[in-house]
Amino acid sequence: MTGASGCIGHYIAEALIQQTDHDLFLLVRDPTKLKFDYEARPGVTLLEGDMRQIERLSRLLKTMDNAILTATAWGGVQETFDINVVKTIRLMNLLDVEVCQQVIYFSTASILDRQNQLLKEAGQIGTDYIKSKYICYQRLPKLAIAPRITTLFPTLVFGGNASKPYSHLSAGLPEIAKWIDLIRFFKADGSFHFIHAQDIAQVVLHLIEHPPAKSEPHELVVGNPAITVNQAVREVCSHLHRRIYFQIPLSIQLANLFIVLFRIQMAAWDRFCLNYRHFTYQDPIHPTRLGRVPYCSTVAHLMEISGVGKSERS
Repeated sequence: MTGASGCIGHYIAEALIQQTDHDLFLLVRDPTKLKFDYEARPGVTLLEGDMRQIERLSRLLKTMDNAILTATAWGGVQETFDINVVKTIRLMNLLDVEVCQQVIYFSTASILDRQNQLLKEAGQIGTDYIKSKYICYQRLPKLAIAPRITTLFPTLVFGGNASKPYSHLSAGLPEIAKWIDLIRFFKADGSFHFIHAQDIAQVVLHLIEHPPAKSEPHELVVGNPAITVNQAVREVCSHLHRRIYFQIPLSIQLANLFIVLFRIQMAAWDRFCLNYRHFTYQDPIHPTRLGRVPYCSTVAHLMEISGVGKSERS
């Protein structure tokens, strides 16, 4: 497994340690960043190293019967492309197709359209991270290990607590509480999916124990059922004990006015997202669909477990 020190990686590694007896090899650059107990049981080996030197593990990689690839670089054109494309592809090529039964590769739903097909704008004007995921996904079918790859496309990912690093989105949740007195007076035409990292871990555990058959989908969007922006605002307001007296429709024209008035700088991808609005996908997978109990399936519960607004009152 790569990327064990990240938010999603923490939840998956901990679940594998606590709920399975598999021999685990965790590739991490800095073991001091690990907040879970990797010595909780025998059979867990830390491999201190960098994806950029993945060739050093070539002999060991040929013995792996499963690979979980969550390692991701987020910024810097060269590093992002090198890690997310070149070295990720190199790692897959180092696996033995006769030994490795499944590769669980983490992409992002941001590269897909509403029909789960590639979104061309993601490859043209997406961030460095999104472009790198777009390019890597395009190269997967050419690999020898391709029939064994299960690609996961997480939607908006939340997670993190005192014992796990926060995702980028969860780190920003307190800001929502600060702005809710303004946000509650607007309604917007938009919708999205979200998923908690602990529920992603449940999906991964299921796939490890039940790899998709050849006739089953190997490309899975991971997320709870879609909700509207307005529904999310209502749930947040309810959690924070804020009443909604009236709401002004936030049209694209009004949003553009705010952008001009407040001199907001927007990249091409951000502008596209503002106009695209409905980031929804077909048949998202989540624990309930797998016969498991979800950890977090509502925005209200997400706010609660994130500790946001516990003492807030209207």
